[in-house]
Amino acid sequence: MQGYNVIVVYDNNCEKLLMCKRRKEPYKGLLNLVGGKIQANEEGLEAAYRELEEETGISRRDINLTHLMDFTYYIHNCYLEVYVGKLNREFKVFEDENELLWTNFNNDFFDMTQFAGEGNIGHIIEHVKMSKDILLR
Repeated sequence: MQGYNVIVVYDNNCEKLLMCKRRKEPYKGLLNLVGGKIQANEEGLEAAYRELEEETGISRRDINLTHLMDFTYYIHNCYLEVYVGKLNREFKVFEDENELLWTNFNNDFFDMTQFAGEGNIGHIIEHVKMSKDILLR
């Protein structure tokens, strides 16, 4: 079963959320959370830090990630691990594969014409909000 991750990254003031605009399928042109594939024999948290640094330049010195939840897609033979963290300082991200941008929280993250993941981004953000005080200390 192939593993993937997505990482919910808040700025250091918890005012904005880091998103990427997909340049290729699936979800080309839609906004998504940053993340990628978990390599064979790689621990999920290590994969999350690796993908985050590859895609944004954010390293484990800049953020503390917490494992929030998982989704398993049995028919598609894959699973998704979700991590969340808040930057511990101002940080200028750099783009690798996709355009990066900071979004406000007044978006409808369930809007599938703007956001990837069949509504999962909205679901994930709502769960982060429910535990924000614990997750983003």
